Amino acid sequence: MTYKVLISDPLSEDGIKPLTQAENIEIVMQTDLTPEELEEKIVDFDALLVRSGTQVTRSVISKAKNLKIIGRAGVGVDNIDLDAATEHGVIVVNAPNGNTNSAAEHTMAMIMAISRNIPQAYHALKNHKWDRKKYVGVELRDKTLGVVGLGRIGAEVATRAKGQRMNVVAYDPFLTPEKAEKMGIGYGTFEEVISQADFITVHTPLLKETRHMVNAKAFQLMKNGVYIVNCARGGIIDEDALYDAIVSGKVAGAALDVFEEEPFVDHKLLELPEVVATPHLGASTIEAQEIVAVDVSHDVLRYLTGDTVKNPVNLPSVAKDVMTVIEPYFQLSEKLGAFLIDLVGEVAEEINLSYSGDLYDIEVAPLTRNTVKGILKRHLGSSVNDVNALYLAERKGITVNENKTSKTQGFTNLITVEVKTKTQTRTVSGTLLNGLGSRIVKVDNYSVDVTPKGHMVVIQHNDQPGVIGRMGSLLADHGINIATMQVDRSDIGGDAIMMVTIDRHLDDEALDALKGLDVIKEVVAIDL
Repeated sequence: MTYKVLISDPLSEDGIKPLTQAENIEIVMQTDLTPEELEEKIVDFDALLVRSGTQVTRSVISKAKNLKIIGRAGVGVDNIDLDAATEHGVIVVNAPNGNTNSAAEHTMAMIMAISRNIPQAYHALKNHKWDRKKYVGVELRDKTLGVVGLGRIGAEVATRAKGQRMNVVAYDPFLTPEKAEKMGIGYGTFEEVISQADFITVHTPLLKETRHMVNAKAFQLMKNGVYIVNCARGGIIDEDALYDAIVSGKVAGAALDVFEEEPFVDHKLLELPEVVATPHLGASTIEAQEIVAVDVSHDVLRYLTGDTVKNPVNLPSVAKDVMTVIEPYFQLSEKLGAFLIDLVGEVAEEINLSYSGDLYDIEVAPLTRNTVKGILKRHLGSSVNDVNALYLAERKGITVNENKTSKTQGFTNLITVEVKTKTQTRTVSGTLLNGLGSRIVKVDNYSVDVTPKGHMVVIQHNDQPGVIGRMGSLLADHGINIATMQVDRSDIGGDAIMMVTIDRHLDDEALDALKGLDVIKEVVAIDL
């Protein structure tokens, strides 16, 4: 059987060699299609290869009667409607590893550029100024590089920095002292790393927790004369705080490849002579662009010929009869994972899932993947999906166990998730109620009845008169309205839990005020 592949964005000949050399693949490359032309042309094709230029919309996918796979030659898949692809049984693959070397090299180039004032000195020469004294730099040898985020790219940067005889210390929520020792680098908390580093480079995804993690408070912890590098994501560094830190002399130099808003015409940071910047060039090398094309071409060929793909992005195929039963549980399973990992506030070392009641006799592996995805997204962001969740958990050293029991425990169906960390073990249970949807029905040993969505506050406190009133008054003082509240206790006068849903996010000021109440033991704000 011959498969037809449409390539709608420019890809190099070398990049698509896996496809051109295959006997049963017919390739059509047409990179000037309008959206309407793409919808008309895609009808007869089995596969579509794109970069970022082609918008693969729901309308395009619905017209593609034979389409089996979409390949994105790159990391991001924002230009592909993943929900529509999944609904139509079309698998989407990308190339997440292709730019690792390119991004790591660019980071090192930026570190060297700011340490030796290379762009500034070059600019002066171009303006016919010879001023050696003005551009005296610093050596990298024996300096400490703080790496914030030790994923693929962060680890590659650490390896290269050691080659420059730098001391490397890293922070990553999944990094353990044992892993750090094996890599020959130091290990510490975020605060410890940035306080001892001469150079700081960030390599985390952009999440709620990482947005502006390098802020005014963080700059106060750093050494005077520190150098800052961001070749990861705009928004990890608070640009206003960075500007102030450079002007004050706290930061000696900054190298930026990414910004909070891109593209831009001008930026106040570029007015400072201490700043070196490039227009998001981390993955812009001939080799990287060829590698991503090769990787995605291999995956497309594997899938069309019945093999397993290496880099799937969306949900794998599930038998229709199984999907009909488990589909209503997808939202519940992910919300339980997200709720529990926020409650724990630490990195999971072990995840245990238990299914009971109606879920006993059906295939629940997709729900397990979905729950693990909800847990991992807290630290890994959108790079986690239903397909790669278990793989990423294994790579991060997280054990995942699945158990099923016929015991109903008083519910027609029940999903229980347990997370173990270095310091604690916590559980949450949820169910689907006919006509009412998802419910959290148990947190640790406390019984509750809460819809897992919106803004929530989980409060552990002493069971005594006045606690609820003091909590309600405090929230009222901060202009926060309570929507619902659930309370349960271990025994009279003992430990108790309060689950409150509120109309908006609990800000840090209100959170700190709640923590300051002497009757409250723990407060966790959760947004689902």
